[in-house]
Amino acid sequence: MAMATLAVANLSLMDAYMKSAALAVGALTAAWLRSAIATGIALPLWLARGRRWPDRQVLKLHLQRSVVATFMALTFFYAITKLPLAEAIAISFVAPLIALYLARVLLGETISRQAVIASLLGFAGTLVIIGGKMGQSDFDRDTALGLAAILVSALLYAYSFILIRRQSQVAGPAEIATFHSGVSVILLGLAVPFLFEMPDRSTLVDLTAAAVLTVAGAMAFAWAYARAEAQVLVPLEYSGFLWASLFGWIFFTEKLTTPTIIGTAIIVASCWVAARKPRAPTTGRRI
Repeated sequence: MAMATLAVANLSLMDAYMKSAALAVGALTAAWLRSAIATGIALPLWLARGRRWPDRQVLKLHLQRSVVATFMALTFFYAITKLPLAEAIAISFVAPLIALYLARVLLGETISRQAVIASLLGFAGTLVIIGGKMGQSDFDRDTALGLAAILVSALLYAYSFILIRRQSQVAGPAEIATFHSGVSVILLGLAVPFLFEMPDRSTLVDLTAAAVLTVAGAMAFAWAYARAEAQVLVPLEYSGFLWASLFGWIFFTEKLTTPTIIGTAIIVASCWVAARKPRAPTTGRRI
């Protein structure tokens, strides 16, 4: 669980760097360059471990998740150019709730009462935040586009949760990170001739930082999902809001509102519920 929490922190900081880059050169250029740099980092790590080319079934799984993750990231990066970082993260928290039930259908995991309570608490926290935004902001075209993009991203993210659980059982973290970034380079590269914008030096620094954090976060998630069930780790995603609030304030002077603070408190409670281990029944006095 500690590794999953570290992964969330890494990826939340990556989101802040990517928002800065996407505002400068557009979501597609930023996403493609991030993936290209990340591939250059992850590929040597994978090759250094002497890994062979994956077999057909594993390769199919790599491709499946990488395609989902590519469009999940692209829609998310577009959304954060239209919405405050913390609010975009909060709205995307519908994904872990969906993922819990996808885990039941696709992985056969038994959904515990504790996991359901944790996810519902986290989701309730996001509703408080969204309600606060709706009461304070006028929804223009850009906001509507941002909301649509973040909802699409959330649906793809939910499916990605399930795929990484399968993927982490058959491949190592470096291999997963390599295919994750490499496939994105190829897919997004199809649109690069038409939409590419040349970044300046500061934007390249942001993208390099984002790429390093992407690889670190992807590897940490792969390590964690290989050792714990999705229903245990999924609610920890809600801690990402805490990081997004901090980084949004540091990078973009995005202020927290009262509904945001209340929602965050509920989200923290959901993570606490998820982290609790059920007590083993006692059969007699200890000696």
